[in-house]
Amino acid sequence: MSDTSEPREYRLKRLHMRSWRRGMKEMDLILGHFADDGLGRLTDEQLDLYERMLGENDQDLYLWVTARIKTESPVDRGAPDFLAPMLEMIADHAAARFTAGK
Repeated sequence: MSDTSEPREYRLKRLHMRSWRRGMKEMDLILGHFADDGLGRLTDEQLDLYERMLGENDQDLYLWVTARIKTESPVDRGAPDFLAPMLEMIADHAAARFTAGK
């Protein structure tokens, strides 16, 4: 998934931009804030998964993340099994921001 010739710093900047420029405002806010707060802490393997997830449709991603916030399984809403850990991480981050009133 990742281009081994691309420096990590450039990859993080590229993924950060893709997180904020989704096309669906709700996903811009969810993924953009997630990228602001923790993209740099992800392992290379997690970044691979995150990048793969960014290729998914915004409407689907929104349903999967909000299902997880409601403690439902995103997989039950059609999310691929391999994305479940990343969706959970993003949903936990979004829920924490929501409950903190940010």
